[in-house]
Amino acid sequence: MIKIDSHGHILPSDWPDLASKYNVPEFPVLRREGNRRLIYRNGQFFREIWQNGYDPETRIAEYASHGIQVQVLSTVPVMFSYWAQPDQALDLARFLNDHIAGLVDQYPQHMIGLGTLPMQSPEHAISEINRCASLGLRGFQIGSHINDWNLDAPELFDVFAAMQDANMALMVHPWEMMGSESMPKYWLPWLVGMPAEQSRAICCMIFGGVLERLPKLRVCFAHGGGSFPYTLGRIEHGFSMRPDLVATDNDINPREYLDRIWVDSVVHDSQAMRYLIELMGAERIMLGSDYPFPLGEQKPGDMIERLNLPDADRQDLFHDTALRWLDMPLDTFTRDS
Repeated sequence: MIKIDSHGHILPSDWPDLASKYNVPEFPVLRREGNRRLIYRNGQFFREIWQNGYDPETRIAEYASHGIQVQVLSTVPVMFSYWAQPDQALDLARFLNDHIAGLVDQYPQHMIGLGTLPMQSPEHAISEINRCASLGLRGFQIGSHINDWNLDAPELFDVFAAMQDANMALMVHPWEMMGSESMPKYWLPWLVGMPAEQSRAICCMIFGGVLERLPKLRVCFAHGGGSFPYTLGRIEHGFSMRPDLVATDNDINPREYLDRIWVDSVVHDSQAMRYLIELMGAERIMLGSDYPFPLGEQKPGDMIERLNLPDADRQDLFHDTALRWLDMPLDTFTRDS
């Protein structure tokens, strides 16, 4: 059975030093030490990237060891750079998008590409959407909010409409987690803030009427939709009891959108996964791993395998759901290379 990992991150093995080019130290800078790649921001160490984070042959081999043939590539959220000047952010986005498009061209049987956008400038973002359509990318990854804009911000609507018009899929990924300044210990921004970020993003796109006004926009919320699926009862109760506060821009019950959104399988708990399947159906959930980072599933697809699900559910989870989200035929990856 073909397996597609819908949630994997990759970086180039090198990229321009925009911190020096624009005299803006916030831009991520890459330092090479043999096979190691070290990212710095503001002159401080930020993260190490291992070989599987930038080398396509290493990635293909590691995925094959888990029985996975295809990976959906997106950049690492630190590269979003929504804080930057639009022209500068567009410069970086174009470099990253060209890199991913090049990998897809080189490894069409193994890789699908998602682009990144300078979302702080809707004009620049729409221009890059149109350019990426010609590069063969299948969609875009954006953050769970854009600086001070939540995803219901009127400024962003035309960007989402342009994605829908271009038949591009959308992956919403948590970043700049809420509450980070008040909970610096215990990795809480990633353990607590990250699930909350995704619930915020889903609620904003539902309550803000974005999904209602753009019914053909195909949106996947990474990390299993965060806390949204598990607090939907509370969200729905609030919608019913205080419509004066909740249903101000859209009066449709949020539960009605469960068959309008997608999520990936990065939930780290078999009981949570079974509940997610019961709630949304396997046809709305796709294998995702957050490869190659520690908070991701270390053996992509292993939890799904261990659930002993019916073949139809396994087929959805392993490839059919992702292909529907991406609007791609299965034979893209089954015909001879």
